[in-house]
Amino acid sequence: MTTNHPISRRARAALSVALAAGVLVPVAAAAAPATAATPTVACTSGKAGLAAKLTKDITAALKGRKSTTAIAVYDRTTNTRCDLRATQKFDSASVVKVTVLATLLWDAKKTNRLLTKKEVDLTTAMITKSDNAATSTLWKQLGLTKIKGFLKAAGMTQTTPGADGYWGLTQITARDEQQLLTLITAKNAVLSDNSRSYILGKMNKVVASQRWGVPAGAPATATVQLKNGWLSRSTHGWRVHSIGAFTGKGHNYMITVLTHDNKTMNDGVNTIQAVAKAVHKDLNPAATTAKTAFHAVPSTPYEAVPATPEKAAREAVPATR
Repeated sequence: MTTNHPISRRARAALSVALAAGVLVPVAAAAAPATAATPTVACTSGKAGLAAKLTKDITAALKGRKSTTAIAVYDRTTNTRCDLRATQKFDSASVVKVTVLATLLWDAKKTNRLLTKKEVDLTTAMITKSDNAATSTLWKQLGLTKIKGFLKAAGMTQTTPGADGYWGLTQITARDEQQLLTLITAKNAVLSDNSRSYILGKMNKVVASQRWGVPAGAPATATVQLKNGWLSRSTHGWRVHSIGAFTGKGHNYMITVLTHDNKTMNDGVNTIQAVAKAVHKDLNPAATTAKTAFHAVPSTPYEAVPATPEKAAREAVPATR
């Protein structure tokens, strides 16, 4: 026999509202799930004490910063590696231009052809000045099939080329950017020695106004090769990235720092440079740093922002008179 328990008028009213809404809230709510732990910097090293110091100093450099930051560091000399959010995806902005150049050289090598004068001019403008029009021309010339072919050969399995010609929206990770830098800086079967030398030469000649980012705090004795990129969108604010290789006179390491969720471009630049200074200092404790002007923070972007669907839509709307 079923026993009917009395229920108060107030309780019956509350039950009716809950049922009408299709939701019945239990009297004792379950505990809220714990917030996912924030990723932490992970370092390893063949040099005693270096991993712990890098972990501590990079973590300190990021303290209080609101951007989402991914980091990858590799020093061949001490067999040191550091990673933070190394597999998280970011819109590439202009750092993808190094991939475009690498793809062009990889493809040309298949038929042992030299770059044409036009290609030399385009690649020089694309890397040293971050010219967007030159990049678009080369992106279209190569096509997605060749770009994807290079990514596969290079082991950049986490990179997805931007669709519809939007190369600046290529999805990249710190892990894959570091893989590219690794190929550029050491002999391998993917890029010829001449190709690697060509890429590094262009990255070494980036114009002064764009030499901020990972060179901050670099030793004066290092040869610096870098590429930066930045892009603002309605989601995740400013994307600001910097990748670089530091070679010569006992130096042989690479740094990748990718950021988004920056309120301003300079927020991203400052985050990257804080991380870079910590890395350079720990890897080169006795070195003299390069001139401060070498990594001055720009007040405004010196390159045009890569094309995005949002930008194209805005430009298609006639100005109101």
